[in-house]
Amino acid sequence: MDLFAAIDTRSSAARLTEPVPGGAALTRILEAAVRAPDHGHMAPWRFLVLQRESRNRLADAVAQARLIRTPDATAEALEAERQKILRAPMIILVACAAQLNHPKIPEIEQVLAVGAAVQNLLLAAHALGYGAVWKTGPAAYDSFVKTAVGLKATDHIVAMVHVGTPLAVGPVRPPVLEGVVRHL
Repeated sequence: MDLFAAIDTRSSAARLTEPVPGGAALTRILEAAVRAPDHGHMAPWRFLVLQRESRNRLADAVAQARLIRTPDATAEALEAERQKILRAPMIILVACAAQLNHPKIPEIEQVLAVGAAVQNLLLAAHALGYGAVWKTGPAAYDSFVKTAVGLKATDHIVAMVHVGTPLAVGPVRPPVLEGVVRHL
């Protein structure tokens, strides 16, 4: 699939199943991600590939973080939090391990580089026939969740990319430029 076809046809997967990318396909997706623009060649991105039991570890951390934030959460609400994670057969957690107070490259540029890596990852997965959806939510910003998966509390979870074979896809976003582009 050429670049513009991938851009023009990519959409977030509404439902995912097995198989997930593995071996050469997963390596290719991650290689595409790390080719993102990166001021200072800092490589601030970190990729945690979660499948099977490691998804349970994340799901448990997300539910526990919800309980910490909302002590009166019901058992059903906590299980719903767990199930959000377990819906996808693979999650690629994409984080930014920013070098704080860098003399030339501010933290925001490092986070943006990781965002660009996520876009490359999404396009590469799509080009290889896999579905993916970029998710975050309160758990992505929770220090308990970060440390539970081996990140530092100061790291930024930029995306929890759900990956698999698409059972259903969302609509493709139309290229609306009106109101968002000005020529000066």
